[in-house]
Amino acid sequence: MLKLTRKLEYALIALRHMQDKGDTFISAKEIADMYLIPQELLAKTLQQMVKLNYIKAAQGPHGGYRVRKGLTEISMTQFMEDLEGPIGIVDCNINAECIQLENCNIRLPIKKINSNIRAIFNEIRVGDITS
Repeated sequence: MLKLTRKLEYALIALRHMQDKGDTFISAKEIADMYLIPQELLAKTLQQMVKLNYIKAAQGPHGGYRVRKGLTEISMTQFMEDLEGPIGIVDCNINAECIQLENCNIRLPIKKINSNIRAIFNEIRVGDITS
């Protein structure tokens, strides 16, 4: 089944929450508690988004995270691949080590489906989801 990973879901939930709070820094604990998200996984995801410059982090008693980049400029394809790596519904589209690769009789149709999925995600901006 094709679906977003929990990590991507949590990242989008956190971005939406931060977007709603404007310039206020929000703690990982606040987001985790509000949406019943495992705090450790959320904290790792937030740190990854800091490294990718999607959000800004601040230390201290009033520290936390807030949105940095214009989310309307970032495609879902870019966001998903930044956080999780290449998008693919089967391994042969992202990993050339598939043992069936030489004799696979469905590779081209699957590749077309994968291209169409990528095109759809290219049209959707992160800001469309988080606004």
